[in-house]
Amino acid sequence: MIVEPKTRGFICTTAHPTGCFENVRREVEYVKSQPHVDGPKRALVIGASTGYGLASRIVSAFSCGAATLGIIFDKPAKGPRTASAGWYNTAAFEKLAAADGLYAKTINGDAFSKEVKDQAIEMIRRDLGTIDLLVYSLAAPRRTMPDGTTVSSVLKTTGDPFTNKTIDLKTRSISEVTVEPATDEEVRDTVHVMGGEDWKDWIAALHDAGVLAPNTVTVAYSYIGPELTHPIYLNGSIGMAKRDLYNKSVEITKEFPEVSAYISVNKALVTQASAAIPVVPLYISLLYRSMKERGLHEGCIEQMYRLYHEKLFPAGQPVTDSEGRIRMDDWEMKPEIQQEISDLWTRLDDSVVRDHADIDGYWEDFYQMFGFQIPGVDYTKDVDTEVAIPSIGE
Repeated sequence: MIVEPKTRGFICTTAHPTGCFENVRREVEYVKSQPHVDGPKRALVIGASTGYGLASRIVSAFSCGAATLGIIFDKPAKGPRTASAGWYNTAAFEKLAAADGLYAKTINGDAFSKEVKDQAIEMIRRDLGTIDLLVYSLAAPRRTMPDGTTVSSVLKTTGDPFTNKTIDLKTRSISEVTVEPATDEEVRDTVHVMGGEDWKDWIAALHDAGVLAPNTVTVAYSYIGPELTHPIYLNGSIGMAKRDLYNKSVEITKEFPEVSAYISVNKALVTQASAAIPVVPLYISLLYRSMKERGLHEGCIEQMYRLYHEKLFPAGQPVTDSEGRIRMDDWEMKPEIQQEISDLWTRLDDSVVRDHADIDGYWEDFYQMFGFQIPGVDYTKDVDTEVAIPSIGE
C-alpha cells in the first residue's frame, strides 16, 4: 500500500518501511566513513530500535565491529496498520549487519521483565559467552513492577506550578503553558519507570549469570539542559528519575567490580519523548538554528559516534566531568549559544520565532524518525508493510 504520515499529538501513527531502511542505511554509511573505534566487541543494547539506542547499536557494530544483541518493544505490521518505526529500523539494521558479516540478533519484549532478562542471558551464553558493553537507552511510559502492579511516568514540574512559553509547532504560534506539579506518588512512579532501578537489575542479573566480561562498560543516557528548562526537566519529575539514574551508576560501579558505569549527558534532540515535554520543543527549535549556524549541530548518529570515539573509548580512560559524567552536551551548552537563546527568549512572539527558530528542521527530524521526508525515497510507490526481523522467532 501507499504509506503516508498520520500524526496524533506528538507521535506519528504510521511508519514507512523503505524510508526507515534508507534512514538506517544513511546512518550506517556515516559511521563507516569515520575512523574505526577500538571499542566493545560484544554489546547488549537495551532500547535499541530508535534514537540514541539505535545509534549506539550502529556505532558498536559498524565502527567497533561488535556483535550486538538488541532489546526492543515494537509492533509488526498487522492488516492496514504499519509496523512501528522501531520494528522497521531493527529489520534494516539486521539486514545491513548481515551484509557485513556482523552478528546481530534481537529480542522483542518488555525489557523490565524477568522473562526478557532470562532470554537475553541464555542468548548471550549460547552465542557470545560474555558481553563487554551494556547500553541502557530505555524510554518507556510505564512499567510493570515485580509485584505485578503497573506504574506510569509523568512529565510534570515539582514544587510550584511552572509557567513559561511554548510553541504550537503546526501553527508556529507562541503561547504560555502552565505545568502543574507532580504528586509525591507520581514522582516515585516516574523514578520507577525512568530511573536506574531496572538498569541496575540488568547488571545484577548478568553478573549473577556470569556473562559480564572483565572491564565491562555500561552507559545510560541523560539530559541536563539550560536553566530555562530546569523546572520542567532537571527539577521536574523526569529530572528526579535522571538523578536516580546517576545514583545507580555510582552504585553499579561500586557493587560490581567488573563493571564501570557512566552517565552520558546528551544534547537536546527531537525524539518522541522530548516532543511531549512543554517548553522543550520551542527551546530545541531555537537551539537547532543557533548550532547549525555555527556548524555544531549533531543528530543522534553523529553524537553517538563522537561519544564512542572521543569520550567513552578513547586511548586511556573515558573523558568525564568532576562528577564522573560524560558531557556530550558540551557544544549545546557553549556560553555564546545559551546567551543567544536566552536573549531571544525574553522577546519571543509569533513574528520573532519565525525568524529565529528552526521549525522546519524540527519537523524534518520528527518525520524522519518515522521514515518520512527521507531524500531519495519515492513515497508515491506501493510498499510491502510486512517486513520481517530475521532473528526474531529463532
